[in-house]
Amino acid sequence: MRVLPRGLAPRLILALTILVAIVEAVFGYINLHSQERLLLDEMIKGADQVSRGIKSATWNSMLVDQADATYQILETIGQEPGIEAVRIFNRAGRVTFSSDPDAPEQVDVTNTVCTVCHGENEPQVNVDMYARSRTFESPEGVRCLALVTPIYNEPACSNADCHAHPADMAVLGVLDVVMSLATVDRDVAAIKVRAFRVAFIQIVLIGILIALLTRQFVGKPIQKLIRATHSVSAMQLDEPIDVDGPRELTELAASFNTMQMRLKDAMAEVHEFTQTLEGKVEERSHQLNVAQQKLIQSDRMASLGQLAASVAHEINNPLSGVLNFSMLMQRLLTEEGVPENRRDDFRKYLSTVIDETTRVGHIVSDLLAFSRRSSPQKAKANLNRIVEHTISIIAHKLVLGGVGLDVSLDRHMPEIPCDASQLQQVIINLVMNAAEAVPEGGQVAVRTQFDKEEDVVLMMVEDTGGGIPEDHQARIFDPFFTTKEASKGVGLGLTVVYGIVESHGGNIELTSEMGKGTIFKVSLPVHPLVEEPKPTAEDMPTPEPQP
Repeated sequence: MRVLPRGLAPRLILALTILVAIVEAVFGYINLHSQERLLLDEMIKGADQVSRGIKSATWNSMLVDQADATYQILETIGQEPGIEAVRIFNRAGRVTFSSDPDAPEQVDVTNTVCTVCHGENEPQVNVDMYARSRTFESPEGVRCLALVTPIYNEPACSNADCHAHPADMAVLGVLDVVMSLATVDRDVAAIKVRAFRVAFIQIVLIGILIALLTRQFVGKPIQKLIRATHSVSAMQLDEPIDVDGPRELTELAASFNTMQMRLKDAMAEVHEFTQTLEGKVEERSHQLNVAQQKLIQSDRMASLGQLAASVAHEINNPLSGVLNFSMLMQRLLTEEGVPENRRDDFRKYLSTVIDETTRVGHIVSDLLAFSRRSSPQKAKANLNRIVEHTISIIAHKLVLGGVGLDVSLDRHMPEIPCDASQLQQVIINLVMNAAEAVPEGGQVAVRTQFDKEEDVVLMMVEDTGGGIPEDHQARIFDPFFTTKEASKGVGLGLTVVYGIVESHGGNIELTSEMGKGTIFKVSLPVHPLVEEPKPTAEDMPTPEPQP
């Protein structure tokens, strides 16, 4: 649980108020103790005067040895208000008179009453008035003051005829006067109450004054500084601080205003630099996008060159068949037409020509769809059909290389928004890279899958080659990084693949183990986020394939 307040001003008020209370308590205690001591001193002086008065009043009667008169005077004085008892005892401690009938007849000279004079080897004759006084509590619980006054042996006493005392006896006896301190205690109690009230009022008034002054000279300036810091945190830098207060706080406010102005200038510079940087970034992004489109187009043309031999071989077979069957049909055709008995053969040859020509048309159509230049145009398409069309182009290339191809397609694939021609390029690059990574007799597998939980379609291209070293895996998508011979590639294929997959909002992952093969896993979202249209290289000249 929090005991101290959190604010500086409340803590300062509390600390100063506690300090004032402590000072008031210390000085009040000293003042009360001094006043109590003064009252007690006055009582001692009064008791001494009473003792002297008693001695003077009884001097004549004691001189003529009129004990009854002396005792009557003492009895009368002992009944006065404020006097508890009056008694006389000799130097041996025997009480010769006491106004208190219950008082003992013998006084122990070793107790506190007598040790003042009898505490040393030689009895003291002249003792200070304060040393002869003592305070104690009566059986009734009343605090009392007692003063012992020695009765000296005067020449009149030692020369008297009635009861002459030896001249060498300095002290004849002791007069003990006991006075009540109840009045003093009441006065002290009243003084304490008044002192407590005055101290409490002073503490309250001083506390209020401290609170007002602290609030005026500390609290308000600090609140202004706090509000200013909040304004700065909210980036409101147009309002300077105007603080009227102690020199330290005004200097702090001036320093804060200077910092605020410098921060404002710095923010303006940063804003200007940010705008400039945004413009440069936008310009560089446009240039990178244009370069990426050039790179994709260049890679497509490079892939097209790699496919040229395979496509030529693929087209050569049906064209050879068309040529052969056309020559056969030409032989069957005479000036009278096709002989009756060879018409079925003629129709058969013609059907074969049509089939082979259609086959060539499909090959050329697929090749043109891949090689044509177009800006990314996303439309709904089925990944399985893109894979099938692409595989139909490059399957013969794998067969020529002695590489087996295993295609496993998930028949429950949803359509995805994509650029089919760019995905064809992704498939060709991955499959051809996999075919080049496996030895003759190796296997390349292409699989598709729909992940409902992640809402993505997956395409895995797996080979049984030697794998990719771990230190190469982190750089496999870097431009111009390749482990192939210089004549077999420049290291741009996988870079283009990575850019195409990323532009489709997808992801490509690599898993490879030395001696066991490599798996490229491409994931494409079924419902991608809406993106701003990116600038393209529409104004780039389309590179023409070289003959």
